[in-house]
Amino acid sequence: MIRKSHCTPFIKWAGGKRVVLPELKKRLPKKFGRYFEPFIGGGAFLFSLQNSNSYISDMNEELINTYLTIRDNLENLIKDLEEHQNIPEYFYKIRGLDRTENYSKLSKIKKASRFIYLNKSCFNGLYRVNSKGQFNTPFGKYKKPTYYIRENLEKCSQFLKDVDIRVGDFSIFEEYIQKDDFFYFDPPYFPITETANFTAYTKDGFGIQEQERLLNLVKNIDFKGGYFMISNSYTKQTLEFYKEFKIDIIEVGRSINSKGGGRGKVKEILVRNY
Repeated sequence: MIRKSHCTPFIKWAGGKRVVLPELKKRLPKKFGRYFEPFIGGGAFLFSLQNSNSYISDMNEELINTYLTIRDNLENLIKDLEEHQNIPEYFYKIRGLDRTENYSKLSKIKKASRFIYLNKSCFNGLYRVNSKGQFNTPFGKYKKPTYYIRENLEKCSQFLKDVDIRVGDFSIFEEYIQKDDFFYFDPPYFPITETANFTAYTKDGFGIQEQERLLNLVKNIDFKGGYFMISNSYTKQTLEFYKEFKIDIIEVGRSINSKGGGRGKVKEILVRNY
């Protein structure tokens, strides 16, 4: 069932799909049942579809905790968000909490509030962690950042009540695959250049072995009669990697990048088995 009430992403996310939603939606299967989205990120595609039979996951525990808190404890989360301050000293104090022994003792609400605050206050909204899993993006110097829009969070909370939300990598739902299921994958991309390999959404990264595992997974989806679509970078390597499936080349505007010159239009691919 597709719902009419729409909500939109409540966080910024590098590689978020808001700007390419028309390209994604015009390539949807004509008819499908359950919707699966590992690598959920900001959830732009999920929220635009509003499919009540949806399953999402991500390896980023902080991100998934935020989804769960918005679903299950919204009012207390909003109260905590109201307490944040837009000054550098406070920002770095909150950012540094994951470097202390007491961080594991913080409530799920406090962690979700911190996650949203840092996302809306840090430089370019770039979620990035170091090898220890510690958030390390600097202060963004925004004059008056908006941490939340109540009406949108309420809609997100209502919609997410029917969504299966889990921590785990992209293969977590593999045993669930059935005919007519639709999977959308937005993994960390193949690097366009050797210096463009940004996969720091989690401390574990995402390399060629993970890309190969993903390829094997989509082959399994295809074998079992499901549908899949994948977003990735436009390179000779990706074109070769997915050559047995349908590949469309699209142009995408980038708005989150650590360097201003890295923004603008770039080519990407959409891979499908239908």
